[in-house]
Amino acid sequence: MTAHSRGPRIIIPATPTPNGDLHVGHIAGPYLAADIYARRLRAEGEQVTLTTVTDDSQSYVVTTAARQGVSPERLCAESTGAIERSLAALGIELTSPDDRALPPVDDHYRAAVTDFVTALRASGRLRLRTVRLPYAEESGLYLYDGLLSGRCPSCEAASAGGVCEDCGHPNNFDQLLEPRYALRPQEPVSLREQRILVLPLEEYRAELEERFEATAARWRPHPLRLVRELLARPLPEIPVTFPGTWGVPAPFEDLAGQIVYPWAEAMPASMYATWWANGSPADVPYDVFWRSGHGTELVYFHGFDNVYHWAVMDLALLLAHEDRYVRPSASVCNEFYELEHAKFSTSRNHLIRAGDLVAGCSRDVARFHLALTCPERERTNFDPAELAAGRLTGPWNALAGVLDTVLAGRDPQEPVPVTEAGRRDSEAFADGMRECFELETFSLARAAALLLARTEQLRDDTTAVARPGDFMLGVRTLLAWAAPIMVDAAARAAADGVDLSLSGARFEKITPFRLPRLTEAVLPAV
Repeated sequence: MTAHSRGPRIIIPATPTPNGDLHVGHIAGPYLAADIYARRLRAEGEQVTLTTVTDDSQSYVVTTAARQGVSPERLCAESTGAIERSLAALGIELTSPDDRALPPVDDHYRAAVTDFVTALRASGRLRLRTVRLPYAEESGLYLYDGLLSGRCPSCEAASAGGVCEDCGHPNNFDQLLEPRYALRPQEPVSLREQRILVLPLEEYRAELEERFEATAARWRPHPLRLVRELLARPLPEIPVTFPGTWGVPAPFEDLAGQIVYPWAEAMPASMYATWWANGSPADVPYDVFWRSGHGTELVYFHGFDNVYHWAVMDLALLLAHEDRYVRPSASVCNEFYELEHAKFSTSRNHLIRAGDLVAGCSRDVARFHLALTCPERERTNFDPAELAAGRLTGPWNALAGVLDTVLAGRDPQEPVPVTEAGRRDSEAFADGMRECFELETFSLARAAALLLARTEQLRDDTTAVARPGDFMLGVRTLLAWAAPIMVDAAARAAADGVDLSLSGARFEKITPFRLPRLTEAVLPAV
């Protein structure tokens, strides 16, 4: 199968919670990786939709708004704007029909969520269950997710409700140890019974195991181990509705006063985002792009703390619709990115926002550094001094100088012959880069390291002047594979007429061109 014979691609980075701006830890996780992967596919002529949507219904919006003394609605609006500006600052281009990066959370969004869960209940997939839920006695609130704090029943680490950020295991209903109301930790919390709708994951065990084994080769070791741990235990019943007021109202008369559980929104939300990104066609339903039978490949990018949701819970929600929807072919999962060897923290102001990062350096320098140091298989550390040192900038600009020397005195319009040896050399580098972007071996860190090594190799090539065509092809191939990461240098080169496609065309001759230079970085404040 050739690249151009594949069906459309849908790439979904984790839905960001609009309770604040994105910081570098967020960007270095799913958003940069998804953007680079999408750019690489487009360079091969693929049809790609890269989209996500803010998860406004999350309870973390409520808790953050309360701490800031603003309404949740205002916090969502301001945070969504900040998130869009941060994505733009780092050159992360979501598919969009207009000048907005993110789709609006509007009546179309809410209708998608409502239709999704209504269809599940109508088909008999959901069950009414009486469960015990933590209840804040004085505030009169049922507690879940960000409203709830305590200790994880699996690893006993401090945890919010829903899932443990440390070990990744879920905690539903009354499972969290020592439950407290996150906004008022001293308030008495009791357990009260409520009747809600759930999806019994155990009923989908066989399909979950089969699907997971089919995609296991595309999982990294840590999330792979977590999914196997989850599947080795009895699978929980997941809430689909929950007593509350912030979110999409549950569309069932017998469950008045309940909302759709926020984590049950992710799949219809992503379907809606895909529909919106493709122009919101009024004559087709919100889920048309996710329907099976079109050869669509669906890929998720998310963090370790979302493995349970995206790999197990959300897959079961798709399976519950039987054969209606495409299944994800891969989940590219990152670990935590730390700042000075401590977790990024908005509450402690221990962070660097995306906009602040690029205020001191070019987007290309920032994107390359984040790719080189991103937390793919283990936690890694963002060091502002390392960014300022600019590991690529010096070698890259020196290479641009060597290319200038090679071009000195040449007619800029006269193509230069390339030898077979030069083609083989460039193709060997391309093969190494290509492997970095395959889903089984996807690695931005390795791609960035190969780009750096190749830049230094070409910079030190003592035969460059003697074989100019081969040298120029080497630089052009370097630039083409750097393009998904170094978007501005690529844009300047493309504007000058440099062919940066990754179609594998055979070069007999190459037209002279200049290599765009990079600007130095300055030390960002922490």
